[in-house]
Amino acid sequence: MYTADPSAHVFEGKIYIYPSHDLDHKNPPPVDNDGGQYDMTDYHVFSMDNMHTLPVDHGEVLNVKNVPWASQQMWAPDAAFKNGIYYFYFPARDKDHIFRIGVATSKSPAGTFTPEANYIQGSFSIDPCVFVDDDGQAYMIFGGLMGGQLEKWKTGQFDPTGNGPKSSEPALGPRIARLSADMLSFDGPAQEISILDKFKTPILAGEDDKRFFEASWMHKYKGVYYLSYSTGTTHQIAYATSDKPTGPFVFRGYILNPVVGWTTHHSIVEFQGKWYLFYHDATLSGGIDYQRSIKVAELTYNADGTIQTIDP
Repeated sequence: MYTADPSAHVFEGKIYIYPSHDLDHKNPPPVDNDGGQYDMTDYHVFSMDNMHTLPVDHGEVLNVKNVPWASQQMWAPDAAFKNGIYYFYFPARDKDHIFRIGVATSKSPAGTFTPEANYIQGSFSIDPCVFVDDDGQAYMIFGGLMGGQLEKWKTGQFDPTGNGPKSSEPALGPRIARLSADMLSFDGPAQEISILDKFKTPILAGEDDKRFFEASWMHKYKGVYYLSYSTGTTHQIAYATSDKPTGPFVFRGYILNPVVGWTTHHSIVEFQGKWYLFYHDATLSGGIDYQRSIKVAELTYNADGTIQTIDP
């Protein structure tokens, strides 16, 4: 089984991993700029008792055919726990071929998950990451360029002809929205997160090695908020820090160097006293980028809060 985009969480004393499920296509869809080759249809959940045991596959927990509003492409998901319920967040194209973000629920972290009848109103694009802060307030960070359609939402409405900013203009940032108490809707409109350089000026769209592309993740370490993301075309996982979850964030460096394959996507979790980076690459498939596999490495912080760059 090929899996990608691993979202790892500690639930009930175990590591639970929520990845996308790359299919073993004999005749895959053609590769295109909209990500047509990533034609995933379902999700599985995995768990690990500790970092020395192989993941246990809990089977299929959600299928596109059971999501009333979705049509195809079940891309990178995330999960969260609140109110005694496990919430599973996932992007998919709706019946108009527009990416939206849905939510499904379960009493168990291993699923199965029952989807809501409609997508989250006000949601768009891909790669949801749900961060629950120390005060209990939950946020969704999301967005991705090109196939993820983020640049088509610059006006607040979907524009099928929309383009990204010029290389000399500020880059598009991910979006963040507060989640309502029931975790099923946005508590107000989504806002753009600003990512700045060390001089506190916006990262530009032409700075391909620093600007946001997709795959947001947020975690907190010693009171500091860390936003990490894929740079896309330069294939790195970069990170920035802030004193609040809505930013602005200041670029700090890189967590992960480029992997085998075009995409890179990750999560960061603390488990049994250590920090870990979950990510994926395409080594097991011989470099076929729509057949990826999960990897994990220990994450190391320096005394100043910076993160040591990992070679995959």
